[in-house]
Amino acid sequence: MKMNIKAKPFVKWVGGKTQLIGSIQKALPYNFAEIKDVTYVEPFVGGGAVLFWILQQYPNITKAVINDINPDLTTAYKTIKESPSELVELLQLIQDEYLPLSEDKRKKYYLDKRERFNTQSLDRVENTALFIFLNRTCFNGLYRVNSKGLFNVPFGRYANPKICDRDTIFADSVILQKVQIMTGDFEETLKYAKYNSFFYFDPPYKPLSETSSFNSYTKEDFNDYEQIRLGDFCKKIDLLGHNFILSNSDVKGKNPKDNFFDDLYQQFSIKRVFATRMVNANANKRGKLTELLITNQLLEELNYVRAI
Repeated sequence: MKMNIKAKPFVKWVGGKTQLIGSIQKALPYNFAEIKDVTYVEPFVGGGAVLFWILQQYPNITKAVINDINPDLTTAYKTIKESPSELVELLQLIQDEYLPLSEDKRKKYYLDKRERFNTQSLDRVENTALFIFLNRTCFNGLYRVNSKGLFNVPFGRYANPKICDRDTIFADSVILQKVQIMTGDFEETLKYAKYNSFFYFDPPYKPLSETSSFNSYTKEDFNDYEQIRLGDFCKKIDLLGHNFILSNSDVKGKNPKDNFFDDLYQQFSIKRVFATRMVNANANKRGKLTELLITNQLLEELNYVRAI
């Protein structure tokens, strides 16, 4: 029996995959629901849209391993898994303090909480509460840090942000009970892959221009060297008999002579699909373009629109 889908991402996240889920489902192995004791591995978990969906949709996944290099994000996953009640209590307090304030006082409250968050000396529950608060009240829901690793996104103007989403936190906590949460390099996830393992990769996208990068997600850049290292890792897990799906930007769509990904993943199935970019300060630069869906399985033609 399929579970009712209730768990969902607890933060807004650039590159979220909610609108990609239907196409990921089509690209899964044809008998995926029939495979016993699947281990699901997501080395770049981000907001977790695919994670929460797939664990509810496929009860034959008996274990999941998620990883991210962002320690505040993985701390949040651990807090929601282990201490949801304490987190909800603190988020409710913050929400009750924040919502009645005028815009000027909200901005000051936001900046004070951002400064406290950046002390990087908080306990797990407070760190996660401020992480979620800042995500719900900062400009465009971005997560961006400077070269020192300090969160620096400015204040966002929202009339009635939902800071304490009690139902989502408790639903996510239930799902996360069978999830191992890691913080570090994506290659470390291979240690936990077993016979029936399926990988979904959603790395920081290769920027289409010098001004389109959102790779300041951590103080370390996910540059071309890292993209090549990920490509080599995909070849390794393919040789080990694991299935994978990987998403990335289509640099060839911007420059027809740029074969970076076509060369890197030439032995795999590469599909170009439509996407809708929604994150751009200039509204005229938002709109449809193509992205890549790469897998070591044979794919039928896929048509979908994804929002970033």
